[in-house]
Amino acid sequence: MSTDPTRRTVVVTGASAGLGYHAAEQLAAAGHRVVLATRDAARAAAAERSIRRHVDDADLTHLHLDLADLDSVRAAASELAGIAPDGIDATVNNAGVVGAGEYRTTRQGTELQIGTNHLGHFAWSALLMPLLEQRGGRVVHLGSIAHRWARLDRHDPLGAGHYADHRQYGRSKLAVMLFGFELAQRLGDADSAVTSVVAHPGLALDVLSPVRPEVTPSRAEPTWFRPVRRFVSQGKDAGAAPLVHAAVAPGVRSGEYWGPSGWMQLRGTAAVVFAEPRAHDRTEAARLWDASERASGVSFALDALV
Repeated sequence: MSTDPTRRTVVVTGASAGLGYHAAEQLAAAGHRVVLATRDAARAAAAERSIRRHVDDADLTHLHLDLADLDSVRAAASELAGIAPDGIDATVNNAGVVGAGEYRTTRQGTELQIGTNHLGHFAWSALLMPLLEQRGGRVVHLGSIAHRWARLDRHDPLGAGHYADHRQYGRSKLAVMLFGFELAQRLGDADSAVTSVVAHPGLALDVLSPVRPEVTPSRAEPTWFRPVRRFVSQGKDAGAAPLVHAAVAPGVRSGEYWGPSGWMQLRGTAAVVFAEPRAHDRTEAARLWDASERASGVSFALDALV
């Protein structure tokens, strides 16, 4: 095994497609060990084959993880401890549901989008704390510009209220960001070596991404859209860059928000960017945190670090 001190062990959830795939490929190309944490073994195998075709000597491992099932989250965290007994350097919490159609729930009964995008990753991050502490690792949370138009129900932060698919996605991403920034605060208060960083991809589209036949399906696009797409969007590979930077670049600080540097944060190179004040609301974050602990049955043992 390499003794390169810059080499990291990074877990990427949802690494079999989209942003997660491109983040995994970029991390492997940079010489890092990548754990592909996905729920579908066949799609994970296809992603691994694709990465190996583009990255010589890629160091890849597959881990079964279904974030919509908290039993799977617990089992995967236990298995990861065996895969990486010396700890991990980062978890890129990328996996998620983008639009669930009609109202659906996780195995434990939480609305599917917030249950997968936020609650599953909340439990996952808590369970991985011992592995992250060993290496002074990072938790990277996948935010979104969709948080700008979202509000949580103060009485039921994990609820869907009057359900609307697109609205619930925005809520799920606001929850992710509230959790990510609050975790940074609590880790700092506990003098933990672990850092919590939020990152987002801007407007990242498959049609602008490098072709990966086994991973990214070809999609038709309206002819009228072609002249404008490159001015307001970018590929999933470019969208993955802020996530990768947040995970392994030197100098990244806990509580930062990384995203595209261009107009409206839709595209551009990775930079520290602005999040809406509501994503930093600690009162709202505390309500969400308490609700998440109750719903998941998982707690962060941060008091033990003080």
